[in-house]
Amino acid sequence: MNIKNETPAGTAEKRTEKKYLTFWSAEQLFGIPITNVEQIVGLQEIVSVPHLPLYAKGIINLRGNIIPVIDMRLRLDKPEKSYTSRTCIVVTNTEAHLTGFIVDLVDGVIDVPFNCISEPPQMEGPVTGQYVTGIACLPGENKDRIILLLDLRKIMSEQEKEAIAAVK
Repeated sequence: MNIKNETPAGTAEKRTEKKYLTFWSAEQLFGIPITNVEQIVGLQEIVSVPHLPLYAKGIINLRGNIIPVIDMRLRLDKPEKSYTSRTCIVVTNTEAHLTGFIVDLVDGVIDVPFNCISEPPQMEGPVTGQYVTGIACLPGENKDRIILLLDLRKIMSEQEKEAIAAVK
């Protein structure tokens, strides 16, 4: 699935919502800005590379592009789980670098009104303090949907980014 990011000129200031790709990882719902998403691909052969962090599963060759792949479960300090037919790779582009994130299931693309986004709680810990930029609470049929909004630029430290970028 290819994702096109088209925004009419001059409308960004007037918008009251932002589009997010939502996905499940370890029974939690996460969202990333759709502007960072290049495409979603099925699982394919991942070539392991020595000396990478444990959550970096290796690299894939996607139409001639060598892309490092991160398992979101492992990156979020959750237990590893066997991949299923619904597991996929979300290929993102942040700071001119392509990175693939293995997720349990892509949920969809949603509009999140700015007034539905709260600041994350001030807690110690790698996830909340580092990657979670907000918490969206959207009304649902039976109960509210809680979505943890991630900043992909902060998923890895600069040192980790350099180690993974060296693989290319």
